[in-house]
Amino acid sequence: MRGPLPAQVQALLASDGVVLPTLARFTFAAVLLVYFWHAAATKLGPGLFGLFEPSMGAYAQIFPRAMEAAGFDPGQLGLWHRAVVVAGTAAEFVLPALIVLGLLTRLAALGMIGFVVLQSLTDLYGHGGIEHAGTLGAWFDRMPDGAILDQRLFWVFVLVTLVMKGAGPLSLDRALLARVGGRG
Repeated sequence: MRGPLPAQVQALLASDGVVLPTLARFTFAAVLLVYFWHAAATKLGPGLFGLFEPSMGAYAQIFPRAMEAAGFDPGQLGLWHRAVVVAGTAAEFVLPALIVLGLLTRLAALGMIGFVVLQSLTDLYGHGGIEHAGTLGAWFDRMPDGAILDQRLFWVFVLVTLVMKGAGPLSLDRALLARVGGRG
């Protein structure tokens, strides 16, 4: 029979400032990082500067009804639409990377919460998810796999954990804080 865990291990496991944010970042990386990067990659236009010349699909994904009204011609949309598409595409690359690296984690997680909310509203109202109850899902039902309400609640829970707890000990945030604090 083994003895009790060493005090350091007990303290590590008891500290939600260590385990919870580390698990939240791992969960985000394992489940959502590639999802968001893949989604962002579908919005890139051709060439090296594809971020600044988004694909037609980028406009259709972000502004489905406006694109339909414009005959699926992004040139018919205004500068505001273009700015939102470029910023949204960049955010899909940058914010997940910041979370995984643990750099500006609270701010990046807060930005991702806003991103997920806007993404969900676009899916519900722009792409007609409201008309497809099976896609929408419902809370407090017996079906835990509604693609919008159920799954995205879990996504936001992971992100709220990072907003509240920070990145944890294995992060660039912690390394920079230690470096700045060490210079005193």
